[in-house]
Amino acid sequence: MSGQVMDTEYPGGVSNQDIKQQAIARAAAASTFDFPTEIVDLPSKGLLYAIDSPLSSGKVEMKYMTAREEDILTNPTLISQGKALDKLFQALIVGNGDGMPVNAAELTLGDKNAVMIAARVLGYGPEYAIKVNVPGTGESFSHTVDLTEIANAGIDESLYNNTNRFEFVLPIGKQVIEYKILTSDEEVEIANLLEKQALRGHSKGITTRLKYQILSVNGNADKSYVDKFIDNELIARDSLQLRTRIAEITPDIDLTVQVDNAEYNYSGRVMLPIGLDFFWPGA
Repeated sequence: MSGQVMDTEYPGGVSNQDIKQQAIARAAAASTFDFPTEIVDLPSKGLLYAIDSPLSSGKVEMKYMTAREEDILTNPTLISQGKALDKLFQALIVGNGDGMPVNAAELTLGDKNAVMIAARVLGYGPEYAIKVNVPGTGESFSHTVDLTEIANAGIDESLYNNTNRFEFVLPIGKQVIEYKILTSDEEVEIANLLEKQALRGHSKGITTRLKYQILSVNGNADKSYVDKFIDNELIARDSLQLRTRIAEITPDIDLTVQVDNAEYNYSGRVMLPIGLDFFWPGA
């Protein structure tokens, strides 16, 4: 009979096939949980990603944090390896808002920052207590930030056309530089390289980063040529101008918050401090 199961019909018209389908349906229902989700708008609006990338939608759909995700945050191995937050973000992102899966490692740093703020809100709520120093007094006061008020910084959409490739003419050397905005995965690679360099007593933060960012020089995309140019020919003033330009056009969130306190006669914008208690309250 070649192992084939006969579709026997039982009283009431129920067959083997019917029983099998009912069992599959029950198993699926038992293993499926519906979690509330939120749509997070990316600072890049998706314009840094290729049209066929799920991230070109300009948004991600994220679920609320559960005890399972808290396990990620408290995993000693992931924490020691610096991987806890990246694992958390991937676990919380359920798609691009249009039903397509998303690889969190492909997010640029600014878009990842937006995911970070959303993850904190979905996990522990929007209230985040910070300390604000009063200039010239040595005093400080507590202030509670509403993280839902953190907004995406505005971008000039005309600069982007769904390709992560940009050109800049160096003001002194006049070379035409083609460069990219780094992804989250590349930022991690750079951090690991810099850590290894530090162990050997080296500090090559600027050149290491530029070797990831610069794609070609005067149309020459050969990696060894580009690296040699960065090490030996890139003038410091040109390097500064290029890095400034990259920072200017990198889509990101505005991490400054308005703080007003009548008791200390204080009013101004401060950079949001992100410490251990951002994801580990009470740490």
